[in-house]
Amino acid sequence: MDLHGIDLNLLVAFDALMCERNVTRAGVRIGRTQPAMSAALSRLRLLLKDELFVRSASGLQPTPRALELAAPLAEALASIQRTLEFTQDFDPRRSTIRFTIGLSDHPAFTVLPALQKRLSQLAPNVALRVRSFTARDDALALLDAGAADAAIGVQGGSTPRIPTMPLFEERFVCVARKKHPLTKKKMSLDAFLACQHLLVSPEGDGVGHVDTVLAQLERKRDIAITLPQMYAAPAIIANSDLLATMMEGAVHGSGLRDQLALLSLPKEIALAPVPFVLHWHRRNEAHPAQRWLREQIALVCRRKA
Repeated sequence: MDLHGIDLNLLVAFDALMCERNVTRAGVRIGRTQPAMSAALSRLRLLLKDELFVRSASGLQPTPRALELAAPLAEALASIQRTLEFTQDFDPRRSTIRFTIGLSDHPAFTVLPALQKRLSQLAPNVALRVRSFTARDDALALLDAGAADAAIGVQGGSTPRIPTMPLFEERFVCVARKKHPLTKKKMSLDAFLACQHLLVSPEGDGVGHVDTVLAQLERKRDIAITLPQMYAAPAIIANSDLLATMMEGAVHGSGLRDQLALLSLPKEIALAPVPFVLHWHRRNEAHPAQRWLREQIALVCRRKA
């Protein structure tokens, strides 16, 4: 296909149609009349040799070819937009840039709501896209590939191309249901090990921080269930006699705090707090919009702390 014959406005129209699935609403989204959008759709069909969208009772339905094109074209448009908006002065109130942030499970629950609220107030036309990741290496891969502008996750080793900024820490607590028998006893190591446990293991390796400490003591706990989703744990704990050792913030963010008891871990199990940091790629270091985004994330996290 000869790129010289492609009108960028047609790709903008395609993206709007994918989002709205309605010609009139798509036109409103990008400031075009309904006839102009219909004409753009006709040109797109001719250019791409596909119907692209067919009418149905629920609106326009994309064809397989349209679905195939949607993500690559959206990424291309976002990349062009970011490039054109690179100026020495970033005006958040006028910008229509789209930021992409990589978030692990915990920050998605504890940081994202406050960040979205702040961005909607200061930059009402800025869009926010979230990419999830589990392991730190996954976050670095997103940043290296340019698939994320920044990422919030646990602290890792030093990587020169990926600067970091400390954001907040989370301490570990032992969690039980409100009327668990252990809430009436002193939390000794033997009492702790006499119970069955739930292990949150995002990486799926089946070994938690507690197990590492216990191995040094030549002790072992009885793990009844292992799951990767931290925020699924409180509901299971609230309805069982299992114990879980997890980050305190996840308990408060679960909406089940009134059904749970927070217990101190046995003195033999001393776990350091988990530091969460902001990662970004060094190529974005001086970008005014990126710098502004990092400032907003840091501010939100300081208020959280």
